[in-house]
Amino acid sequence: MTRLFTSTGYLEADDQSTSLDLTALPPFLRVLLTTDGTVTKSIESFFWEPVKVVNCGQRYDELEVDAPVIRRNKGDRVLRRSVQLVGANSATCYASAVSLVYTELLPAELRARLESGSVGIGELLRECGLETYREIVAVGEGVAEESLNTSRAIWRTYRIVMEHCPFIQITEYFPLAVYESSSKALNQ
Repeated sequence: MTRLFTSTGYLEADDQSTSLDLTALPPFLRVLLTTDGTVTKSIESFFWEPVKVVNCGQRYDELEVDAPVIRRNKGDRVLRRSVQLVGANSATCYASAVSLVYTELLPAELRARLESGSVGIGELLRECGLETYREIVAVGEGVAEESLNTSRAIWRTYRIVMEHCPFIQITEYFPLAVYESSSKALNQ
């Protein structure tokens, strides 16, 4: 599996790991795609407003196909969760995300809080002090089938790893129009 941006925040011009032209993207969107941390705080700081994590639905599902990013097989049970990151003042949807969580690896208290649906994954992991790291595995363009956005989007998929075991796969979708307009506003 390809891991992107593990030691740098850019890709060489001859890098074949993605067909997405990262140089053509608004600079802040490039930052969001390449960061190995949660994007909520960065979005709040850039757009200067609180951002709410809106849970659009979650349920336990059996995987219909293998999920190699988190080393899960067809038939394994995962928590599928869809959220939007929405500006509390502007109501702008800055991102949407679809997560697959293999909850069997989580401590019971953490699992219960996640299942309650009241808190974002990044916030929950920060609050509990669980030692994890993120690996970006893909970036691309287009609206995926599971995206919560209907506009053209740039996306990234990453996994969260704990004790060398990947247990969360997250694909985040960033509506390109939001980031293009913010980039134009900065250039005026």
